[in-house]
Amino acid sequence: MATNKNQHFVPRCHLRPFTLGAEGLAISLINLDRKKLIPNAPVKNQCSKDYFYGVDEQLEEAIQLIESGYSRALRELMHDSSVLSEGNKTVFRIFWLFQHLRTEAAAMRAVQMAELMRDLAEIPPNQFSLGIKEAVQVACRTFASAMHEIDDLKFCIIKNKTKVPFITSDNPAVLTNKWRLDNDRSPGRSFGMGSAGVLAILPLTPKLLFLGYDGDVYSAPKERGIVEIKNDRDAIAFNRHQFLQCVANVYVHDVDIEKKLLKHYSEVELSRPNNRHIIHYAQIDHTVSDHKRYVVIPPGGRDKTKEAIMHSQVIHPHPGIWPSQIRVRPNGSVYTNGTGIGYVRRARTGIASERNFWRERP
Repeated sequence: MATNKNQHFVPRCHLRPFTLGAEGLAISLINLDRKKLIPNAPVKNQCSKDYFYGVDEQLEEAIQLIESGYSRALRELMHDSSVLSEGNKTVFRIFWLFQHLRTEAAAMRAVQMAELMRDLAEIPPNQFSLGIKEAVQVACRTFASAMHEIDDLKFCIIKNKTKVPFITSDNPAVLTNKWRLDNDRSPGRSFGMGSAGVLAILPLTPKLLFLGYDGDVYSAPKERGIVEIKNDRDAIAFNRHQFLQCVANVYVHDVDIEKKLLKHYSEVELSRPNNRHIIHYAQIDHTVSDHKRYVVIPPGGRDKTKEAIMHSQVIHPHPGIWPSQIRVRPNGSVYTNGTGIGYVRRARTGIASERNFWRERP
């Protein structure tokens, strides 16, 4: 039986640097629906639900181990932010991955996708359903198999020297892709953790942010794992991802910047997608030899007597601007085999496939 009833999907150790006086007790938030700052809300009530991970004591202990490692690494980095050690790089990488998988936002997306597919397949709810807690627990248990998904990325710490502090949110571990969003060679397809050009973003404090990037696609001017930004526009570009990816709230450490942050949000508000998934329905058209050809049709026009497949596309919002430090390599590398897998990183070219991969320039 889990010992903690109130379980956080964004841990207090992550929110602490954004709290009042960094004491971990009270935090100010901007609710995007209300477009209003709520000062000094209790941290214990933020990003938490009763038994969010269920009542599995072993799972709870594993989560506490990850969070305690993150707390230690963050303290070390705040004490000396002149270098990103290999050990702390590993800790932040693992925490980013776990945090990306376990939030309420991730669970809600999984549930919504399951419901859409169930409705299209006309499966009764009593035969197939997925709740928020079930989705979170599945994500937590699949974390072990996904632990090495982003080992091949390059990592650095962004040190904020601007007047615009970093913010965090109820869904802080962001996966995005500048190359794909700016130059989509795979229209209608989503990108994931194994895709070429991915970026992994996690604010650590108002002045520090953890960034992972595909080193075959991007370069960043880092020294000892540290990149300094001095232009407000770069900090705003990073913050936009919190506005775009959060469920409801972003968290700030300084109530005096309410108007400034609301202005920044207004510049990207229309880019927040109403739906995070689109389900494409494809019906069999004809068969040639051993190959079947499907055509995408509106679900309402389907012939229920014909074989069909469904494909889920994740909607990734474009932030409008990107930090100037993330530069696309003119002689970089992306890999594809011409199938629905799209463009992947070099580390993924060893997967079993009937077709060989080839290299292209980004």
